[in-house]
Amino acid sequence: MLQKIDHIGIAVKSIDAAVPYYENALGFKCEGVEEVAEQKVKTAFFNVGGVHIELLEPTSSDSPIAKFLEKNPHGGIHHVAFNSNAITDDLAKAESAGVVLLNKEPKIGAHAKKIAFLHPKSTFGVLTEICQDGE
Repeated sequence: MLQKIDHIGIAVKSIDAAVPYYENALGFKCEGVEEVAEQKVKTAFFNVGGVHIELLEPTSSDSPIAKFLEKNPHGGIHHVAFNSNAITDDLAKAESAGVVLLNKEPKIGAHAKKIAFLHPKSTFGVLTEICQDGE
C-alpha cells in the first residue's frame, strides 16, 4: 500500500549549478549524487523533513528528463513519488481503476529502489511515481 510521499523530482539542466541553491540559500545538505544509467539521469537528493527533493539532470539527449527540459527550459517539478510497501499490488490497483501505467513492471531507480510511473493523462496532469525500497 502507498504509505507517504517519498520524494518530489525536479528536472534541472545541471546538478552542479542547482546544488548550491539548495545548500546555501535553503540550508539543506546534499546526501549525494548518483548516476542511474538505465534511466539516463544523474540524481542528487536532499532530505526535507522526511520527504526528499530529487534533482534530475539528463545524461543523454534522449532521456525523459532531456525531453522535459526541451518543453520546460527553466526546469521544474517533474514528478511526485509515493512510497509503497507492495509496488506490484499498487500498480495492479491503479490499473484496475483505469490508470494508464507507463511501467507495468517495476524498474530499478536511484538508491536501488523499485520504481514505476503512472501516465499523467490518467493522473490529472501529474507524472506519478510509485517506489519501493530495494530488497
